[in-house]
Amino acid sequence: MQGARRYQACTRDIAVTVTPRFLEDQSSPAQGDYFWAYTIEIVNLGSRPVQLRRRLWRIIDGDGAVEAVTGEGVVGEQPCIAPGDAFVYTSGCPLRTPHGVMSGSYAMESADGETFEVAIPTFVLDSPYAARAARAKVTH
Repeated sequence: MQGARRYQACTRDIAVTVTPRFLEDQSSPAQGDYFWAYTIEIVNLGSRPVQLRRRLWRIIDGDGAVEAVTGEGVVGEQPCIAPGDAFVYTSGCPLRTPHGVMSGSYAMESADGETFEVAIPTFVLDSPYAARAARAKVTH
């Protein structure tokens, strides 16, 4: 993923890095189907183990439609992350527009039972078709 744009946030010694990429081979622009993958690395920079319990995503497409997605853990797991360790996973997002934005948070639980929110940085989903769509809107 050399040259890929990376987005980062750190909350309470938990660093979250997101690297999105457009998947041309899984997209059908003529049908209004655009698909992205994003890889997330969660690093525990603190001194206590944490467990990722829940996720909350806010997805906004290029037309301004908002979708909220919540659920237990990520990719079917509720990973425990020891101090100095990282958990990395890849997931995907379909949109009906060539551009969108995602943000969210993770609910983490420390070893002593404290629950706290960790920010997922806002990141942009730009396909090669986003510029074309913007130019088309300007000319109409």
